[in-house]
Amino acid sequence: MTQRRRSSVRDGSFVVVWAGVAEGPAQPLVRFLNEGGARSVTFVSHPFSLDGPPTHTVVRYERGVLTSQKSLHRPNRPPLTYALDPISPLRLSRADVWVGFNCLASAQGLVRRRFGRVNRVVHWNIDFTPRRFGGGALTGIYERLDRRCCVSADGRVELSRAAAEGRAEAYDMSLEDHPAVLVPMGSWTSASPKSAGFAARRVVFLGHMVERMGLPTMLGALRLLRDRGVDFRADILGGGPLLPAIRERVASSDLGKVVRVHGYVEDFADVTRLLAGGSIALAPYEEDENSLSRFADPGKLKNYLSAGLPILLTDVPPNARELAEQGGAEVLASTPEAFAAGIERLLTDEREWERRHKLALDYGREFDWGSMFSRALPSLGIDV
Repeated sequence: MTQRRRSSVRDGSFVVVWAGVAEGPAQPLVRFLNEGGARSVTFVSHPFSLDGPPTHTVVRYERGVLTSQKSLHRPNRPPLTYALDPISPLRLSRADVWVGFNCLASAQGLVRRRFGRVNRVVHWNIDFTPRRFGGGALTGIYERLDRRCCVSADGRVELSRAAAEGRAEAYDMSLEDHPAVLVPMGSWTSASPKSAGFAARRVVFLGHMVERMGLPTMLGALRLLRDRGVDFRADILGGGPLLPAIRERVASSDLGKVVRVHGYVEDFADVTRLLAGGSIALAPYEEDENSLSRFADPGKLKNYLSAGLPILLTDVPPNARELAEQGGAEVLASTPEAFAAGIERLLTDEREWERRHKLALDYGREFDWGSMFSRALPSLGIDV
């Protein structure tokens, strides 16, 4: 690979291309670049699912000041319409660095690098799933393109060691020959609002409403607590294909008296505010060996930590045990009974809640976005 000149955040020009249903790490990176003195930052955001924002947006900053914002309307039928991402928009200004948060975005950057439109391309992986689209041709096309980005980009990022190793094995790559910088999910720890405290007696859940999130386990646990007469409230945040069914299940029972289903919350500041209104956070991932949560570093766990929330979770994310050992979390069996018991224990033991609240805050500080970007970007050829 050609050795390319290093770039710099200060006075540099950047294009950041993202597709997702939640914030991070693209949005925090854009903020970091703007606050670090970048000459220009263009943030391109594509639709990811039917329940998320349906438009392609292009936001331009110059010296940290928003100078333009455009919305592009295209058909949105994922995954087929992902093919529209590279032409939405068709034209972009030259840039020193192109950061793509999926292989379509990074491949677009590689083409532009070949024609001298960008200097460096960073392929920033935010998840890994074996056989992402099943056993058909679409998975084969995706994996070939993703592998090309891994070996051809000037820098590569993975969220977790499990994802880096899983991708290397799936693509028959050597991590020694094609190393990755590990940048886990984080949060702006100092700026995030903190938990309302033990007395709030409020359970919170944040996540995309799909089967792997363990929604039956969560609702079953809340049902058990309600039947036992336990005093609690709950907030459920997030969109997704199962949202209508969740709303119907809650509304059709007396859970509706204590559980509020917010759905997709567009403004992330509102998400952090709602999380801070809680006292216990849930992450009851289903124990599926093919789940992308086995390789990912779910961002909501860092949002929970940043708010100082004791976490109850299953042993699915690769950092589950580490969270339990250092961050005040508790790993539970994937059953309603286990989660109901875990919630009730915390709701009746203020001293234990305070201990785990402090552990969550202390551990969460290790994942401040600003600190992690400052450490990682130089390894990607970008001085800060």
